[in-house]
Amino acid sequence: MEKDSSYSHILKYTGIFGSVQGLNILVGIIRNKLVAMILGPNGMGLVALFNSTIKLLSDSTNFGIGMSGVKSISEKYDKGDSEGLKKSISLIRSWSLLTAFFGMFLCILLSPLLNQWTFNWGNHTLHFILLSPVVALMAITVGESAILKATRKLKSLAKISVYNVFGALLTSVPIYYFFGESGIVPSLVVIALIQMILTISYSYRQYPLRLSFKKQFLDGGFSMLRLGIAFVFAGIMGSGAEFIIKSFLNNTGSLDVVGLFNAGYMMTMTYAGMVFSAMETDYFPRLSAIQGTGMMLNDCVNKQIEVCLLLVSPLLVAFMIGLPILLPLLYSGKFLPVMGMVQVTIFAMYMRAITLPISYISLGKGDSMSYLMMEASYDIVIVLLVLFGYRQWGLTGTGIGITICSVFNFIILLIYMRWRFDYRISKPVLRFALMQIPFGCMAYGLTYVHNPLIYWSLGILVTLGSLWYSIKILKSKTHLWESLKRRMSR
Repeated sequence: MEKDSSYSHILKYTGIFGSVQGLNILVGIIRNKLVAMILGPNGMGLVALFNSTIKLLSDSTNFGIGMSGVKSISEKYDKGDSEGLKKSISLIRSWSLLTAFFGMFLCILLSPLLNQWTFNWGNHTLHFILLSPVVALMAITVGESAILKATRKLKSLAKISVYNVFGALLTSVPIYYFFGESGIVPSLVVIALIQMILTISYSYRQYPLRLSFKKQFLDGGFSMLRLGIAFVFAGIMGSGAEFIIKSFLNNTGSLDVVGLFNAGYMMTMTYAGMVFSAMETDYFPRLSAIQGTGMMLNDCVNKQIEVCLLLVSPLLVAFMIGLPILLPLLYSGKFLPVMGMVQVTIFAMYMRAITLPISYISLGKGDSMSYLMMEASYDIVIVLLVLFGYRQWGLTGTGIGITICSVFNFIILLIYMRWRFDYRISKPVLRFALMQIPFGCMAYGLTYVHNPLIYWSLGILVTLGSLWYSIKILKSKTHLWESLKRRMSR
């Protein structure tokens, strides 16, 4: 097979951000354990409620600048248009500051309503007023992160992510230890401030701060905001689908069922997220810079799918085989009833490795309507299938529903993207999928084997088989193997 530097690039940065994500998960587990010991279930619940409400408000008021800004800057950066690049960066910073003040003001204004919607006990209006700076800090961070992504400052983003997670650990735990639940609001403000300071310290060093609030200048950002607003609406639809599913499970099952479903879903998505974390940071700016459709677009998307599929497949097999140990280790024995759901949902991750790069095409081309349509169809179908699955087969049925929905999403995306953007999936993608998914099927079949010796022996063999195939293909397609050998020889 012909070796291609683009494969090496994708593999390199997927590895970097996958490793960073893995480190973040590990430090996050340590932090959560410590915070849980200090605050207890009540305090953890309070943190979760504040975080989810502030995040929803932040996502609703930043106009999706984190995505649309990347596209706007990437085009100028790849053309080498330095003056246009400076103008785009100034435009995004100006709009980020405006959305920061807007979000902060709205949080203060809506604080009595946020208190009513979020809590059914006590008065937390003052807490939301004190948390309003977090919305502003997050808006500025999102804008500066978009600049770093679009200008391919990927190592800087990786460093920021690592420093941020350690900063959160080293500041929040002492605050909670000394102040208990009273330290929750200050801790959230400090964490948001650390993230913003880290991001602007790297961003301003590359591109000094320039702002302009002249109407004629700001008008140039409306096309960017239109795409961003589509992203916001898609996020709201996704949150709505999640709300309907959890409300149904709570009313039909119980609060425990909601907790189990949420743990199973998050565990699967987070694990696979180690590979997918490079999508928005590295892949989306490269895709946005491609003009028009055709061979270059297909090549970019298909190579991203190939690397994602080859990297995630052995991890998914190992995850499925190791679940009897991982589930009690990461949560507790009380979460064992969710194992059937997680095992089935893992198959949806194979589909996600293929569909996620394809779904970015409409965003990369600035087609907000196509993106909204695809997201809406997915949200409607996943609600219907998960609800039906739970009624028929309980928690495992929700996993079946998620997996069937992922297959539906794959078919719809292939048909629509071929018609709209002339995208065609490559033969290597299909070949790698047909080789790797059977390893996942074999791993799933082993979950019905009750003899520990046979289960673990065959499980290790299946995992090694999937790993061997991925390494063989990646070795033939990239120069990283030779680079690794050169470094070891030194």
